[in-house]
Amino acid sequence: MRLSFNTAAGLITMASLGSVGFASFLMGQSSSGDSDSAITFYAPKGSDVWYSSMDGQPMTHQSFVTEAANSETGMSAAAGLWSGLPVIATYVPHQENSSKPLVENEPRFQFQDGYTSSGAYVGSGYEINEKEEYAPLSVHDNMIIIFSRCPHLCCIPGWQLVNNDFTTDNWYPGGTDSGGNKLFCICHSSRYDPTVIEKNRNRNRSSGAEFDYIGIKRTGGPAPVGMPLIPFVVNGDLIEALPDFKDWYTFCA
Repeated sequence: MRLSFNTAAGLITMASLGSVGFASFLMGQSSSGDSDSAITFYAPKGSDVWYSSMDGQPMTHQSFVTEAANSETGMSAAAGLWSGLPVIATYVPHQENSSKPLVENEPRFQFQDGYTSSGAYVGSGYEINEKEEYAPLSVHDNMIIIFSRCPHLCCIPGWQLVNNDFTTDNWYPGGTDSGGNKLFCICHSSRYDPTVIEKNRNRNRSSGAEFDYIGIKRTGGPAPVGMPLIPFVVNGDLIEALPDFKDWYTFCA
């Protein structure tokens, strides 16, 4: 498989890549871990990412802390697989910055109101701290895990797979489309701010059934809404996902 990236537009070009190969790239591969809770690193073939040498290995919290030390913003992220599902684990120096003034390049998790694609109010990201049902999603260990299927056409957004204004190592508060460190969909250029947690609404493409969920904010591009969070624990140093809220991950079904 050979993948080339248009770094100006952030679009993927398929070179000598058949439909099966592209589907495999989008869907990921089965988890190699022995436990359904294990999250393993997944380095897309043809990419040059900081965790390439750890492809297929279990995700550890320390690896994100170490990589974050190389960042101007103190953030790091990586693609992974959990029971065959694509995820992105994101580390943000929330604990260090949460009590400071909200300024450029001092990122922390922010909680905002969420709206449907038609503008209807759904609820607030603050509900993860206010409602018992969302307690498993409470921010801890300076990390979140995101279910990485774009609500636009179900492609898989990445972290710094291309070089453009949305993937540079800088950060602006408020969840705007300005600034870098976005999750960026290289297929159709949808962007997501992994530091903004909100409540939103999506639907199952097959049944049409709607559901509310807690996720990260979509800041731009054709996607109508953001992507859901996945609860997790840090077990020793291993990052393990929890099986709550499985209905949230069905919008591409």
